[in-house]
Amino acid sequence: MLKADGFNDAFIGVASRSGQPDIIAYDFDKCVAVLCERDRMEFDEAVEFMYFNVVDAWVGDETPIFVKLMGSIEDITDEEHGA
Repeated sequence: MLKADGFNDAFIGVASRSGQPDIIAYDFDKCVAVLCERDRMEFDEAVEFMYFNVVDAWVGDETPIFVKLMGSIEDITDEEHGA
């Protein structure tokens, strides 16, 4: 499994997918917090950095995933409907 350098504090577990190797999972928001604290980025800058330089960095089948945690399944439905 591949690790995302510098984001150990954002580690949340290992994700499994059918027929694929297990991959490391990180909390997206905690990664943003790491960038804000460690690298002194502004929040918006850190979010943009995460999307363009971390989440979009494909390094093969063992590329880590970055999860946006939500309180419940209803949060997804609310988000889809603009609530």
